[in-house]
Amino acid sequence: MKILIIEDEKELSENIAAYLKSENYVCEFASTYHDAISKTGIYDYDCILLDLMLPDGDGLKILEVLRKEKKQDGVIIISAKDAIEDKITGLKLGADDYLPKPFHLSELGARIYSIIRRKHFGSSNSIQVNELHVDLLAKTASVKNRLVQLTKREFDLLLFLLGNRNRTISKAALAEHLSGDMADMLDNYDFVYSHIKNLKKKLMEAGCDDYIKTSYGMGYKWEA
Repeated sequence: MKILIIEDEKELSENIAAYLKSENYVCEFASTYHDAISKTGIYDYDCILLDLMLPDGDGLKILEVLRKEKKQDGVIIISAKDAIEDKITGLKLGADDYLPKPFHLSELGARIYSIIRRKHFGSSNSIQVNELHVDLLAKTASVKNRLVQLTKREFDLLLFLLGNRNRTISKAALAEHLSGDMADMLDNYDFVYSHIKNLKKKLMEAGCDDYIKTSYGMGYKWEA
């Protein structure tokens, strides 16, 4: 799952990213209004952490642009501005949550998880697709009650495919989801094929049907 941290305090951004990376999230950064507008215009994120006080613009304007363009990214406002007017305005503009600074990283993590769970998995803590069971809290996958040993990236890939069931996802989108904006620097997406291949192999060896289908020349989709 991919997070954009829009925050001009470098130390805070790095602390947030260090915590979220330990929770298996891919993190990207934007420290200015213009950088944030650029990134949100190009990429999609599972959740955006939005500071309101940026050096070159108002964070609420970013939220306005996101919703005007009908972007579905989850948004949590994180701000030292704890005025009730800002909170109400942010929520009315389409923010999913508001967390005043200072905050505990574990609370931030729980709120991010709640938004992603609600948006992708109908507020459930688990996913059952025929013989496959995924525990979102434990971050485990099992087939017919048999635990499948997945790497962090393989588990994230599985969730991304499940969250977009029956939709073809391009290799570029998968690369971006797994590697963030570093994907733009890659010569090819061979690592995506490698992760897909390994994930399919592990699931099928555990007794799972082959639900990951290749759309030749386009990408991959979970078809069940």
